[in-house]
Amino acid sequence: MRKIIHRLRRQPEHIRTYVLHALTIVAGVILFSLWVYSLGTDLTAKDTQAELKNDLQPFSALKDNLIGGYNSIIGQEAAPAAAY
Repeated sequence: MRKIIHRLRRQPEHIRTYVLHALTIVAGVILFSLWVYSLGTDLTAKDTQAELKNDLQPFSALKDNLIGGYNSIIGQEAAPAAAY
């Protein structure tokens, strides 16, 4: 390992920059693939799906309030959210 580091230190700056960029991209791809793999296993669980559905309910109430507010501003009668 020391030989590789010493050999890299003796290289011109543009080569060291190229190696740095290549190693950064490789590390990013590895981290991204691990993240995608762990995300896929977490989202397929039944408990997680039920929890996500419960977490999204406040957003539907917020959407209903925004639609009602917009309709009241433009002078229309507030339409039920199911129509959208």
